[in-house]
Amino acid sequence: MRLFIFGVGFSSSAIVDEVRGRFDWIGGTTRSADKMNSLRELGVEAFLFDGQSKGERIADALKSATHVLISIGPNDTGDPVLNQHAEDIAAATPEWIGYLSTVGVYGNHDGAWVDEDTLCKPVSKRSVQRVAAEEAWQNFAETNGFPLHVFRLSGIYGPGRNAFENFRKGTARRLVKPGQVFNRIHVADIAGAVSAAMTKPSNRIYNVTDDEPAPPQDVVAFAADLLNVTPPPEIPFETADLTPMARSFYGENKRVSNRRIKEELAYSFRYPNYRVALAALHDQMKSGD
Repeated sequence: MRLFIFGVGFSSSAIVDEVRGRFDWIGGTTRSADKMNSLRELGVEAFLFDGQSKGERIADALKSATHVLISIGPNDTGDPVLNQHAEDIAAATPEWIGYLSTVGVYGNHDGAWVDEDTLCKPVSKRSVQRVAAEEAWQNFAETNGFPLHVFRLSGIYGPGRNAFENFRKGTARRLVKPGQVFNRIHVADIAGAVSAAMTKPSNRIYNVTDDEPAPPQDVVAFAADLLNVTPPPEIPFETADLTPMARSFYGENKRVSNRRIKEELAYSFRYPNYRVALAALHDQMKSGD
């Protein structure tokens, strides 16, 4: 089997590590020539793709791809992979297509629970684009008779990208907006969930998210406790100095259910909440792993 990945980044690199044993070959794209060596070190044949034009050699690589994973976000012109390589993917007749999306497509639900059947009402421009991209991929899969899994991811963290790194950089803050909660997902569980889905091709949407939506300030306080440092002072959201993007992020308040992926794929989350995950990451830091 052969896997082609559009956009090898933080999440898809973890997926490569998870599934490499089942594939004879893995190829993937990057926007930067400087990053091609890092893909090769990961065991991935590297291809350049900027989303503005067809990538060199990609059409040929796709001819033998049995699995295609898309980890590139849409833009003002739509989905760059469909715009440039839809015909190539269709001609390849892959056994499985996966699309990494975001729980941002649900928009704001004032803290209520949402699942995959909840109506999407995106707020931000990037989430509106995501909904359009999801629909475009679903239409593409239906037209061509391909199985498509859409994975809606919560806030991603893991080694090198977590609350401890914010303390190390001196950027840790405890912003408090009463009633605000977020779901999160450890990158290893993204990899595990995608791997599980590859064994059961279908046309389904899955929320890939932890069990416990929680206030962001609680995560910072827990990390501070593990580090044995004083947590930063609480900052009221109303007076916080935030970028427009960060402020809009806080405008979406919801609790995201992961029941479907547990029931349909029998997936058991390795890091079901931030406490389990941060404790494990802290242990890894101490051991130097």
